[in-house]
Amino acid sequence: MAITDWPADQRPREKLLARGPGALTDAELLAIFLRTGVTGKSAVDLARELLDNNNGLRGLLSLDREAFCANKGMGDAKYAQLQAVIEMARRYLQERLQRGETFTSPETTSDYVRHRLRHYPYEVFACLFLDTRHRLIEFEEMFRGTIDGASVHTREIVRKALTHNAAAVILAHNHPSGNPEPSQADKRITERIREALSLIDVRVLDHIVVGDETVSMAARGIV
Repeated sequence: MAITDWPADQRPREKLLARGPGALTDAELLAIFLRTGVTGKSAVDLARELLDNNNGLRGLLSLDREAFCANKGMGDAKYAQLQAVIEMARRYLQERLQRGETFTSPETTSDYVRHRLRHYPYEVFACLFLDTRHRLIEFEEMFRGTIDGASVHTREIVRKALTHNAAAVILAHNHPSGNPEPSQADKRITERIREALSLIDVRVLDHIVVGDETVSMAARGIV
């Protein structure tokens, strides 16, 4: 059955307009983006298939061009459209939390770094450099690695903290596997960075690990 034949309150677009985007499932949101299905499948059916075949929304959005276009019904045009949507969302978040924004809670920080880091298919280690009032000076992606790790150089973080005249730093990195639990290596590097920055009177406020969810090491009492 075509979506146009569905009851109005079950059609994704009408449901969004009536109840807001939060009321929609991942498949329904994706169906609005796709607009049309393929032979024998509605846009919602196609969206469900795409999500099932690519480990959910996160997996689908992380695909490179070749892998995305290998999905039935997808091509360069859809890939370009999706990348544009992702980039607009990223820039919107950056505008919301521009220089001078205050990070006052693990929840605020987690929301910010999740949107900045979760889409990468490889590990990225980033730092938020803050002033004495915990206002953002600069967000910097410091190190990139393979799917399961990034080499982190403490000396470079210290140099950047001095360059920005930062009073505090929040560390963040993603786990492409989706499991946000801090590893023993994560805990060790956090302690090494904390000790190095303490020598120049810069505090490490938190270390956020981003996966399918986020974990605040400060909230866990690790930092």
